[in-house]
Amino acid sequence: MAAIEVLCKSIDPSWNIIDGKAIQRTVKFKTFREAIQMVNRLADLAESEGHHPDMVISYRRLTIILCTYAIGGLSQNDFILARKIDELLTTHHATQ
Repeated sequence: MAAIEVLCKSIDPSWNIIDGKAIQRTVKFKTFREAIQMVNRLADLAESEGHHPDMVISYRRLTIILCTYAIGGLSQNDFILARKIDELLTTHHATQ
């Protein structure tokens, strides 16, 4: 668990640890369309990284969940992708 806490310092503090096995971040957008556009950007990023988050969209909210299913928990790749997602969200003005 200590390794996870260290890795969490490298990502936006709005990510939450879920049962020590996943990290989750929920982001709000001004419109439903903006949320869908972000899902599409994240899909492109996930494909390029070969690491795919679970994404749940609800009106103007997007919840992103990262874990490495092959190991049944968190890996360094989850945090690498989380940082890249943070950068993408910052670039495209999510409202938090």
